[in-house]
Amino acid sequence: MTRSLRHARPDPGMADDGDALNFCSTCAFSSACISQGYDKASLQELHVLVDHVGPFPEGSELFREGDPFNAIAAVRAGMVKTYVTDTHGREKVLGFYLPGEIIGLNAIHSERYPCNAVALNTVMLCRFSFPKMAMLATRMPGLQQQLFRLLSADIGKAHLLAGDFSADERMAAFLLSLSRRYAQRGYSAQRFHLAMPRTDIANYLSLAPETVSRVLRRFQSEGILQVDRRDFEILDMDGLHALARDILRD
Repeated sequence: MTRSLRHARPDPGMADDGDALNFCSTCAFSSACISQGYDKASLQELHVLVDHVGPFPEGSELFREGDPFNAIAAVRAGMVKTYVTDTHGREKVLGFYLPGEIIGLNAIHSERYPCNAVALNTVMLCRFSFPKMAMLATRMPGLQQQLFRLLSADIGKAHLLAGDFSADERMAAFLLSLSRRYAQRGYSAQRFHLAMPRTDIANYLSLAPETVSRVLRRFQSEGILQVDRRDFEILDMDGLHALARDILRD
């Protein structure tokens, strides 16, 4: 049965909520609040807007395309995939979200979720009432700026692979983007586990699954990457960056 953000219940067994002064380590808004001089104890008004929900087992639908929008959610643990399905039942993967990243931002304009979101492994979420958060943001410039940054980052990810790039360039940019996002959240930039299957990676990169497998084998033979099923280790960060330069523009 579908457990959407609208109906999910707080999880009483998840206790990793920082302490009296500190937010969760993966909180997407803690830096904005702290920079404005608000710690957790002094920000009761924000804290009551947050529900810790889950766990959602692998395969759980977090929201469906067309569901009414009233909340955004930060991934607290696990990985989330967003996708749409066309009239022929074909799936198009839109993105993958790591701990600390926000899902649901693309629903703000239409007030309905324009895509589906599914848990790729066991997922925990922090659910934020968006109407109340938007109201609070008008009184907290730092929080408002953080919302704008998150929206900008979400748009940037959506256009990451829109150009006419080679399979090697697409794969390199994908891996380097993940590496940077993991590093920003305190995880290893070189070694990470990907919860999604190769078919999802291929779909997201607009490549054939066999092309993805071939590129990964070539990256291994060239000493750029070590792959063991879904465990990845980047061996040559400079080489990966050279391949991804035209996509990432840095």
